[in-house]
Amino acid sequence: MIGRITGTLLEKNPPQILVDANGVGYEVDVPMSTFYNLPATGERVSLHTHLAVREDGHFLYGFATDEERTAFRQLLKISGIGARMALAVLSGLSVSDLAQAIALQEAGRLVKIPGIGKKTAERLLLELRDKLGKALPNAGGIRLAAGVDAAPDAKSDILNALLALGYNEREALGAMKGLGEDTGVSDGIRAALKLLSKA
Repeated sequence: MIGRITGTLLEKNPPQILVDANGVGYEVDVPMSTFYNLPATGERVSLHTHLAVREDGHFLYGFATDEERTAFRQLLKISGIGARMALAVLSGLSVSDLAQAIALQEAGRLVKIPGIGKKTAERLLLELRDKLGKALPNAGGIRLAAGVDAAPDAKSDILNALLALGYNEREALGAMKGLGEDTGVSDGIRAALKLLSKA
């Protein structure tokens, strides 16, 4: 099991990044909460990881905090929740917001995440009620810093990130209409997700 990866951040194509660790380039899928906090390309990055071995390949998932990885692993234990949906949950809600939604049994917050319907949201709340609180005793105090430098093609990165999260092109483009020309990738994704969650 690969539990951690440290190396040079070569590429950022949300939700996937490429990390060079001693000459080997690892493709790592990350939730948007982790993506927001990545350093600029060419800089050193260190992530907690989860390796999933399936019939069609080996998949590496990276997380800024151990709490995110723990939440991801708890989500994977739920029947019908795959890695893609678990990443979508952690992209739509921070770990502390997820823990709060579960504690308060707020299905409405989960239904706003693409791909999660009412029944799935209710199942998540039911199955995580006792597990997530024990696995993440400090979830309520988690604070994530923001700030990623804007790339020249920030708009296409923002669009790709929204499409990867399950929104269709019409929804994604609609949410991006109000973004300024100089909006960075992380700020743009965050602003677009905020608009989409209100829709």
